[in-house]
Amino acid sequence: MASGISLGSRFDRPDPNGLQTTASPSRLSERNDTQKAPVPKALTGRQSRPGKGSNGQESVDDGLEREFKLRHLGSLGVLGWILFLHIVGIFFFTKGFLLTRMVLENKSSCDVLPFGDVSSHPAVGKKTEGCWHQRSFEKAIVIIVDALRYDFAVPFASTAEGETSQLFHDNIPVLYETAVNTPENAFLLPFIADPPTTTLQRLKGLTTGTLPTFIDAGSNFAGTAIDEDNLVAQLRTAGKTLVHLGDDTWHSLFPDYFDPELTRPFDSFNVWDLHTVDNGVNDHLFPLLYPENATKWDVIFGHYLGVDHAGHRYGPNHPAMGAKLRQMDQVIRDLIANVDENTLLVVMGDHGMDSKGDHGGESNDEVDAALWMYSKRKLFGRTSPDTAVPPKTARERSIPQIDLVPTLSLLLGLPIPFNNLGSPIEEAFAGPGGQDWKNLVAVNRLTSAQIKRYQHEYAITRGADDGQEFRSLSFWETAEDAWQRSSKRGKSNTEAMRSVYQSYREYQRHTLDICRALWAKFDVPSMLQGVGILVAGLVLLVFYARGIRSDRTELTKPLLSIVGVGSGLGAVVGGGLTFSGVADMPITESSALWAAVGSILGASRVIFVKPGHLSVPVPNSLWGWLAVIFTVTQSVGFASNSYTIWEDEILLFFLSTFGVVAGVSSMRQKSTADRVLGVYHSILFVILGRIASFSRLCREEQMPFCRSTYYASATSSTSAPWQLAIPFLVTLILPAVVKSFYAGSKSYEGVATLWVGYGFRLGLFLTSIFWMLEGADDGEWFSLSKETLKSIRVFLAQLVLGLAFAAGTTAFIYSKPCVSISVTQGTADSESKNKSTSSPSQPGRTTVTILGFGNIYGTRFFLLVVNFCLAIALMQKPMGLGTIGLLLWQILSLLEILDTNALVLCNSAIGPIVLALLGSFYYFKTGHQAVLSSIQWETAFIPLSSIKYPWSPILVTLNTFGPQILTAVAVPLTVLWKRPLQLHDQSRSTPSKPNNPATKILSDVAQAACTYILYFATINLATTIWAGHLRRHLMLYRIFCPRFMMGAAVLGVVDIVLILFSVAGVRWSMMSVGEIFGW
Repeated sequence: MASGISLGSRFDRPDPNGLQTTASPSRLSERNDTQKAPVPKALTGRQSRPGKGSNGQESVDDGLEREFKLRHLGSLGVLGWILFLHIVGIFFFTKGFLLTRMVLENKSSCDVLPFGDVSSHPAVGKKTEGCWHQRSFEKAIVIIVDALRYDFAVPFASTAEGETSQLFHDNIPVLYETAVNTPENAFLLPFIADPPTTTLQRLKGLTTGTLPTFIDAGSNFAGTAIDEDNLVAQLRTAGKTLVHLGDDTWHSLFPDYFDPELTRPFDSFNVWDLHTVDNGVNDHLFPLLYPENATKWDVIFGHYLGVDHAGHRYGPNHPAMGAKLRQMDQVIRDLIANVDENTLLVVMGDHGMDSKGDHGGESNDEVDAALWMYSKRKLFGRTSPDTAVPPKTARERSIPQIDLVPTLSLLLGLPIPFNNLGSPIEEAFAGPGGQDWKNLVAVNRLTSAQIKRYQHEYAITRGADDGQEFRSLSFWETAEDAWQRSSKRGKSNTEAMRSVYQSYREYQRHTLDICRALWAKFDVPSMLQGVGILVAGLVLLVFYARGIRSDRTELTKPLLSIVGVGSGLGAVVGGGLTFSGVADMPITESSALWAAVGSILGASRVIFVKPGHLSVPVPNSLWGWLAVIFTVTQSVGFASNSYTIWEDEILLFFLSTFGVVAGVSSMRQKSTADRVLGVYHSILFVILGRIASFSRLCREEQMPFCRSTYYASATSSTSAPWQLAIPFLVTLILPAVVKSFYAGSKSYEGVATLWVGYGFRLGLFLTSIFWMLEGADDGEWFSLSKETLKSIRVFLAQLVLGLAFAAGTTAFIYSKPCVSISVTQGTADSESKNKSTSSPSQPGRTTVTILGFGNIYGTRFFLLVVNFCLAIALMQKPMGLGTIGLLLWQILSLLEILDTNALVLCNSAIGPIVLALLGSFYYFKTGHQAVLSSIQWETAFIPLSSIKYPWSPILVTLNTFGPQILTAVAVPLTVLWKRPLQLHDQSRSTPSKPNNPATKILSDVAQAACTYILYFATINLATTIWAGHLRRHLMLYRIFCPRFMMGAAVLGVVDIVLILFSVAGVRWSMMSVGEIFGW
């Protein structure tokens, strides 16, 4: 409260940033007097009217404070309702858009062959010798070398003039050597994965023989058990003892399938750990090969992760990758030496990796894996001299990964899983001479019959005769006719059998092509439901954010009341429709959908029906139109794949345009100080954006017109040594920059000196040390062990996060405003010198000087932005840390531009929209693209040694969406920066309704927050509509679907951040000011 401050009878001319009070009020003579620092009436009135007492004033203040708190909670409730609409809309669109395949529960059985005429297939002599087909092996060792790309496994062959070998070449020669030197014992082939190239989806395809669907990509690290027929289940049904070693994803997919005494799962997510999993697999794998342990197991699945982790951490072209591949080479040589003649040895990659070591998409490098099979007996062959040597590249003679399922099933004497669409691998059944056409025909006829049976059951289950099943039946009939003719001849004819074999293969591949193109049906009604909710929510948001003329906080109570009633009634209606059978969807989904519809109808009544407070939200200024143009043009552009690919360049153009317009507008300001400051910050804004644009991570579609600079090279996932200096430069420069903006308004007082000058700088310095140690670990500069370096880094990272969130949050909640108040007592003698001689003598006066008064709201709230900046900077790589520093600087320049152009108090949309553009632009400048492979999963281990939920996902979110989070936290500053202190004016109050300026500020904050959300909601709606419209586009899963997923994720993140931190933080900032100056 201000009751402890004593004032004289008049005021001297005050500085708008530092207020000095001594006598009767005079008009502020500095620039923007009426906007910068009006004389706080509570400060004068409360001291000059002691007769009125303080109890009444305190009672009024308490009432105003309670009103502010209630309306603040109401504003959070409105934002929560907007989040609910977004979640429901995105869910229903996603439910219909991201394809899901109908899973058949049918299981293949030994007792039931897939043929209608069982007598047409030669019977197996004994059931113990195999099922459906004579088995070739009793046991198997299946080794998955995660991310084993095909070009890792073959000798380097230059494909362009001047191309030289890289560090990942020629380090695992055993696969190629055995396939060339002993072709009857081994073969090596390109093994093409179906996107998305994430481990969980690949394991599903490798064990079921089915095609993946994109919706599974989100569950890559939280897999659910496979409930359809699969290879592992068939092995278990056959009574085999199964052992798993390595990646624990297998246990999510196949719970309780493996022998608990011999199985050893390892955490698969710690991509910074290259050795623990691989060494653990070796320690438990080779003892099982001892003769005394031979009877303890039948099939071993060993999943090595070191190659994949080396790619994620360093990229493929790094010495660590070469070392890992050499280790795998030795492992395979040791396995060759130890397996017996009855054991099949399989080595394969589940996917590849791109030039930076990441995967998840569908580029060639990501889908190109390697498959190698080995037997000590001479069982394998080649049907043509042209196939005697493994292909030089993955584009030659490749096979899809689903071909592994029928191949392993028939080699081990098992039924082919019911849902399989793969084909037997030719080399595995051609025989030592490569001429066993009878065997090739037999296994391919079996596989074709099973595919036909599956195809038929799938069509029946769907209950739709769309003709798709019969498009490939002609191929089946042709193959069967050819087989029947060759059987009647008695003696096998090589050419005839080759023709039959080709006919069955043609049927299999044609069916696979049909399923690839038309596998699942988009649920268009569900997609339309989602789009409808998003459109309705966007319309309401437009009018709530930009169309309401009155105080938004006055609408909060009636709006939330009717929204609650509408949601409740809608949920009841939805549940009733499900129970009555009208709605064919789960009760929770039906209730959520109708709750959203009910709330939209209720909100429409409050917003549109009440007269007098609504206007058409059409911009009335250049700034308003500029905000609309930025948002709409970007949204429309997402219909173009090239526009989407080059989104970062479009955003830079928008930001530069804003800077130019701001500079021109600043030159037209009346005040010289405004003109100079506005032009300076406009130029600075453009320059900072240009500097940030030098940090880039190119996506595949941008090549060769883009050069990556975010890492040491285009083929690396580590920072260059020179980039390690960037965090130290940020430590040196950024706190000084923040200090200069505080000092400009004389606000570098109080907690700001401690937190910005010491706490923020200390956190940045510790972050710099962290990345220096990370670089030392990568380059092996020190003799310290990797475990010691990791422990030190984890400690430093946890210290920085503790400083940012624990100490920083405490400081933000409990600190006073960034002002300094000094009181000086004058003497009667000194006073008399300044008076007329005729003036009567009077006692000395008190002078109160307040520094930081002109930006009391902005500098207090900016402490929260500093906290988040420190945490987000820690989660970025060194180049990204530098760009986050530039982002904070640009935010401050933007705030000064808004102030000098008088845009703070007029609630212009341009401030929140430019903040949103900055968040989107810097998303690309921190090493990200709208593709799954750019997610930097390893950042989950910056402050942790192992996965810990929910912290690990939160840390990855801070890294991925850090710029959007930082700009979301800064949104209230667009209406708080250099906003004049506004206090309760008794002259404008009524006994029933005291005037409360704090609620006006809250209304402006809510408007700014909703405008910020409006940008991301529009982008999300646009990417949603375009993805739905272009759902059959060739680039859907490469460009449009990932951009839709990114838009939905960003919208959810900014909604949550605004509710929990940004708008919520305004409460503590306002209460801090009210505590000192009253309400």
